[in-house]
Amino acid sequence: MSAPMYHQFASQYAEAVQDNIYNALLERPSMQAMLPALQGKRVLDLACGSGIYSEYFLAQGAQVTAVDLSEPFVAMVKARFADQLQAYAADMGQGLPQEADNSFDVVVCPLAIHYLEDLQPLFNDIRRILKPGGQFFFSTHHPLVDFEVSPSGNYFQRELIVEEWDTIGQPVEVQFYRRSLTELFAAIAQAGMVVANLSEGKPAEAMKERDPECYQRLSTHPNFLFVECVVG
Repeated sequence: MSAPMYHQFASQYAEAVQDNIYNALLERPSMQAMLPALQGKRVLDLACGSGIYSEYFLAQGAQVTAVDLSEPFVAMVKARFADQLQAYAADMGQGLPQEADNSFDVVVCPLAIHYLEDLQPLFNDIRRILKPGGQFFFSTHHPLVDFEVSPSGNYFQRELIVEEWDTIGQPVEVQFYRRSLTELFAAIAQAGMVVANLSEGKPAEAMKERDPECYQRLSTHPNFLFVECVVG
């Protein structure tokens, strides 16, 4: 995963995403609308950040394991939830070697897979750790949006993109990978999963009052992609 935003600026990022436009009013409501009932289910909060999704899962009655590359984020989650969940730091680009086969009902990975150059180790392990009938939900940058900043102009070429984001109120360099839908769906299929549901998101009504211009744009143009996968 990329960006000092998730490491030395972890506290500022955690505060910013509590109630901002893209995370709080677009990504989370769109993702949560896809999720099943979680009461009694084992849920893996992958790329857990400061624990916003973990809090939601716990409130739904789930048994939660939270994983993130950022040690500061994992420390926040442990301090915030104590013994209500398990949390540890790991590089999901290397898969999930600490997790046992057939051990989770649901895996949720919000806005993180675009930081991985190779999706296969992670997707393969998610398939491995899901119980029969388990579900994998993830959100990521919409390929058409990322293609607008393609250095090569070749939609089908995987490319490293370097941008400056002001999520925390100051410019921070962020690196991520853009890839085609073909590559994304091929990685899902190669892992032995199939796509069961696809959404391009919907902004929360609260955005209309907060930022009418942004609400209009995000209601008529794609920004994120939301995918549900199941074992094939």
